[in-house]
Amino acid sequence: MIPFKDKINQIGLQAKQASKILANVSSKQKNKALLAMANHILNDHEKILEANKKDIKEAINKNLSDSFIDRLKLNDERIQSMATTLKEIASFEDPVGKVLDSWTRPNGLNISRVSTPLGTIGIIYESRPNVTADAGGLCLKSGNASILRGGSDSIHSCIAIHNSMTKGLNDADITEHAIQIIKDKDREAVNMMLQGINKSIDVIVPRGGKNLVAKIEKEARVPVFAHLEGICHIYIDKDADSEKAINICVNAKMRRPGICGAVETILVHNEIANTCLPDLINALSARSCEIRGCEETQNYSNKIISAKDEDWRTEYLLPIVSIKVIKDFDEALTHIDIYSSGHTESIITENMNTASRFQNELDSAIVMHNTSTQFADGGEFGLGGEIGIATGKFHARGPVGANQLTSFKYLVNGDGHIRS
Repeated sequence: MIPFKDKINQIGLQAKQASKILANVSSKQKNKALLAMANHILNDHEKILEANKKDIKEAINKNLSDSFIDRLKLNDERIQSMATTLKEIASFEDPVGKVLDSWTRPNGLNISRVSTPLGTIGIIYESRPNVTADAGGLCLKSGNASILRGGSDSIHSCIAIHNSMTKGLNDADITEHAIQIIKDKDREAVNMMLQGINKSIDVIVPRGGKNLVAKIEKEARVPVFAHLEGICHIYIDKDADSEKAINICVNAKMRRPGICGAVETILVHNEIANTCLPDLINALSARSCEIRGCEETQNYSNKIISAKDEDWRTEYLLPIVSIKVIKDFDEALTHIDIYSSGHTESIITENMNTASRFQNELDSAIVMHNTSTQFADGGEFGLGGEIGIATGKFHARGPVGANQLTSFKYLVNGDGHIRS
């Protein structure tokens, strides 16, 4: 038996070699693999669901939270969604080899900036098995090798999905090492990935909770695309359409409370509170959403729990929302500046000038107008899924799709030029 560390080092070496091959694989060949992966995932759906049942059973036995189990659970619809995402990725323009800019210097030198793959991308994720397909597919499209390390609680599902993807690679005559998965649950695998596996990994992408992402950002010795939390806000402005605001807020919180794009705090302008808040509270309560509110919000219902300062800085990932009545637009921006994690904010208003100010003055990765924060998703942006939402400001920001998984190089062409 190969020692554990040697096995991980071998995966790293194989990925590095595969990345050199992938950088020159044609668009046609990559797309053939992606479409084949989609078909194999659909054909293997019973095997994938059976593997997922094992993970669900183990999660229940461990008394893991309902929100965790919801993120872990697969069904026919979610399997179909994985296949659809892979097909969408195949339909996009190849992000590799694009001339991003080109110019000629006065001395005749022609200089071009051309997109290139990053190399090998390590993806460390927790409960969502669909990340296996999304991340592997996006990395392949962008010419990158990938090393996947799913959470121990989703290991059976991730391996089953990866098996289907490997079949797709084989159908397109692309090396199986283009998309590799670490099947061992030993946490040392994560530590080795954070160290770069002997310089094999160029970028790490974490997908998971605050503790996982914080650990990775603290300990990684390679660049990281990450966000710590999705503390998303909706501000209901005094010029909002109340019916529109209520529908958006209920969707933003309750469609899927456990995703990073779910709204966690709703700010309501005091001029619209009397007409909007009672119906909003009733609509959320009817969906079994717990509401924590400021003192003024509590005046509208005895169902509301008093909000503490900690609530304004909490990513619940549960059917819980905080509501605060504020005096004006500036107070809304101040609150968001203090408590936001820089993920997604949305304003509900019919006043286009106010909407423009909100979108211009806030510096979160995604700033919306009259829209549910649940649209903070690469697939909904038309990016063919995402490898994550990046809240940093270097290289990639917001949904990280295939185009964001590239770097660039300069091509300089002359005709016997020498520098004086």
